[in-house]
Amino acid sequence: MTVTHTSAFSLKATKLPDGFDSKTMQKVRADLADNAVAAPDGADQEKLAAVVDAARHEGIELSVVVIEGNPGHDSELRDLATEIAKTEHDTVLVLSQDWVGTYSDSFSRVRLELAEDHVRAVQPAEAVDVKTRTFVDRVQHEGIIDPTTVTIVLLLGIVLGIAGLSWLKARAGTKTPLPEDDSHTPERVSV
Repeated sequence: MTVTHTSAFSLKATKLPDGFDSKTMQKVRADLADNAVAAPDGADQEKLAAVVDAARHEGIELSVVVIEGNPGHDSELRDLATEIAKTEHDTVLVLSQDWVGTYSDSFSRVRLELAEDHVRAVQPAEAVDVKTRTFVDRVQHEGIIDPTTVTIVLLLGIVLGIAGLSWLKARAGTKTPLPEDDSHTPERVSV
């Protein structure tokens, strides 16, 4: 049986958190329209809106959605952020009780994931304004060492090390003797 790439690597369908249907999405988008913040009914959005406004002044077009509790799987928050980004664009941050999901047109997935790690560490879990400020600070942080630069430097170091050892070996004039193999001695055939 031949296995095709489509049968072996099928795409997983996106799943939004429970309770998010088209009506809920319209409500979230309407809530985002006034201050780029959507939170559960009765939640105070002022502190969070101030953080979002500050982020926008710093050049990050940020939208924040806060949901109650935790979804069944943390990837549902990223799926929700991706769905919201279809109309909001740029950077979307979705916060639940313990997890975070993001989407951005401006920042790489690696940078977003690093920022998410710092957001998860913020306690108490209800401090969504602190979590959002942490996200903004971390996503702006360039990082001292770029992983691509580190990889290139390491590869160049290995190549230079091998070349240097080869040069030293050639300069010393030593050759590594090959082991003698007695199993292949020619047989004499008598005629």
